[in-house]
Amino acid sequence: MKAVHFGAGNIGRGFVGLLLHDAGYDVVFSDVNPVLIDQLKAADRYTVHEVGEGGVDRVVTGFDAVNSAENEDAVVQEIATADVVTTAVGPNVLRFIAPVIAKGLAARSADAAPVAVMACENAIGATDTLRESIIENAGGDWATLQQRAVFANTAVDRIVPAQDASSGIDVTVEAFYEWAIERGPFAGNEPPITGAHFVDDLAPYIERKLFTVNTGHASTAYFGFLAGIDKISDAITDPNVGAKVRRVLEETSAYLVQTHGLDVATQDAYRETILTRFANPHLPDTVQRVGRQPLRKLSRHERFIGPAAAIAENGGSCDALIEAIGAALQFHIPEDEQSQEMADLLEELDAAQFTEQVTGLEPRHPLFDRVRDEVAAVKRP
Repeated sequence: MKAVHFGAGNIGRGFVGLLLHDAGYDVVFSDVNPVLIDQLKAADRYTVHEVGEGGVDRVVTGFDAVNSAENEDAVVQEIATADVVTTAVGPNVLRFIAPVIAKGLAARSADAAPVAVMACENAIGATDTLRESIIENAGGDWATLQQRAVFANTAVDRIVPAQDASSGIDVTVEAFYEWAIERGPFAGNEPPITGAHFVDDLAPYIERKLFTVNTGHASTAYFGFLAGIDKISDAITDPNVGAKVRRVLEETSAYLVQTHGLDVATQDAYRETILTRFANPHLPDTVQRVGRQPLRKLSRHERFIGPAAAIAENGGSCDALIEAIGAALQFHIPEDEQSQEMADLLEELDAAQFTEQVTGLEPRHPLFDRVRDEVAAVKRP
């Protein structure tokens, strides 16, 4: 069995690539980073170091790597004979890899079994987004190509921090992981991936992860940044920061229980597990890394505005989420392009304009005025 995985970075090697390898796939990594590709091609193995309770060292072998920027034809030919295609490139990059996937589908034999295509990104419906981009690139050929692939959305969860420069292609990750894949598109022919689990309804898994793990992680970063704390593990164990993050996650937990019918005790236990994961001292993660790309994190269906808007629509309390949004607005590190862009927008636009443009909220939405007021407070000298 063969899997083509787009994105040979830390998540690609330390999570998706590892689980595919463990399931018996020969993994071909596709990336545009020439140094990383050369390192992978020169190696016959790399080690994933799991840290925390139950963590072990796991060795990955039997992989290859292709530079998709320099050798697109090679990637196309790999897709033509692959059983699985996965991604971990970031939601905004999916449209750039769609053309080569479309070409790969066109190169597949008409009698080959459909390839499973799954985008493993921190976004709701990421595979749907990828599929739409592939359709655009396929044009009139889509009627034929759609028979050659099965597209399934996923929910992925594993903390993979920034790595030490001396680690090479080895990766340090937390021991915990979850990879949920929607079962329906496969019609009973799910690809064998032992580390993943297939579910009938993916929505609760996606929102539980996005609005607990990602909301909590980002909240820890932004509150920690304002408190002058560098490491995520130190921020979450700070009494003031930890209390604020807990209040945020109590609000999102209430939303998840109400929306998806989750068991209260189960969600409470999940939330406590997440807070414990953030406190793992063996994960050298920083508030600067976790907090980067604040504009994306403040967009309409992301980790803050998404749950806060839904809560406000139902007349519930989202005070803690509003406070986290205010903290996110104050995040600024010069090396992060989005944080600089956010600072420029805060300077150029009035509070209402900024709120509408960045968050996607309409002025008549019940959350709009509260977010606008947070923006105005940040803009106020």
